Amino acid sequence: MARRSQTETAVLGALSMQPMTAYALREAIRDVLGHFWSESFGQIYPTLGALEQQGHVERREGPRSGSSTFVITDSGTARLRELLSEPITAVPPRNGLLLRLFFGRTLGVRKCRELLLEAKADAERSLAEYDALARTLSAEEEGSADLPYVLTTVSAGRHGAEGVIAWADEALALLEETPANGES
Repeated sequence: MARRSQTETAVLGALSMQPMTAYALREAIRDVLGHFWSESFGQIYPTLGALEQQGHVERREGPRSGSSTFVITDSGTARLRELLSEPITAVPPRNGLLLRLFFGRTLGVRKCRELLLEAKADAERSLAEYDALARTLSAEEEGSADLPYVLTTVSAGRHGAEGVIAWADEALALLEETPANGES
């Protein structure tokens, strides 16, 4: 799936949950989808305009004078369904931590340990954030048809954070057995 159609998916998907202003849409993509998806704000507004021209979203009078609320149309729902049915395009990972650890002999055991401890602490913070997000969403969206699907993505984040914690512990134990190569 090309970048443009992925932006369409994020915009149409957010609007399928509820109508919103362009600003609220931007905030929803950042705050709600942000735990697993990032989208350039510079892509959101042009995509919204293109979707409006194609008839996939409709602009209506907003809550304030001069503001507009965007609503997904039937053709927009059909387009979203089409986009969601496309095969997922794998994106090669880019992980700066793993790049550094791969060349860890040059970096040194002490610095590699520091990086792993930092990654573990970040994952522990993320895990706490996912737990709080799950509680908040469960309370705010109780009875919503979207809740099980939303919680599925939060669960994936939780499992990812738990995996990083377990991996960091394993890697730290492995480094304990590694000579320091003359480090001070």
